[in-house]
Amino acid sequence: FGDWESALGAASHMGRRDIAEFLIAHGARPDIFTHAMLGNLDVVRAIVEAQPDAHRGHGPHGITLMRHARAGRERAASVVEYLESLEGADDATMSLETPEPMQQRYLGTYRFGAGATEFLRVYINQNGMLMMQRAEETGRILHRVGTDTFAPSGAPAVRVRFEMDGDRARSLTVHDPMPIVTAVR
Repeated sequence: FGDWESALGAASHMGRRDIAEFLIAHGARPDIFTHAMLGNLDVVRAIVEAQPDAHRGHGPHGITLMRHARAGRERAASVVEYLESLEGADDATMSLETPEPMQQRYLGTYRFGAGATEFLRVYINQNGMLMMQRAEETGRILHRVGTDTFAPSGAPAVRVRFEMDGDRARSLTVHDPMPIVTAVR
């Protein structure tokens, strides 16, 4: 699973029209999120009409279509206005409250092999969000979706389930949707 982001995707959610236009001029393929940021209302509307609920999808890092449009500022005002008329265009990823004492239960390093990169680290980031990271790769926010069950940011169908031993996790299993790895603390 992953939360993959292209250079064009990054430019789109950061509102960097200049970079997006440069990348498109050199062959990058824009998606609905790029068109929203660029203010291409006709394209966004056509995609939503052709694929109902396309406006509910999330881009890299779980960023909503509406947030991409807002990143385009004045030039994307018509897209923002259009998206405001659609239910769900700015719905954040569902995440049950996970207070810091609860987060502590999951913190630690979980190994799934003997290799130098065969581990997952669960930690709290500088914003107080529970994160999971493999070795030195980019960490993912863990959104709590149930009891001891989380969905990584950008991968809403994936589940990370912790097996508890009292008030401390002893292992975790990643399901995508079938179990693909179990790691032990």
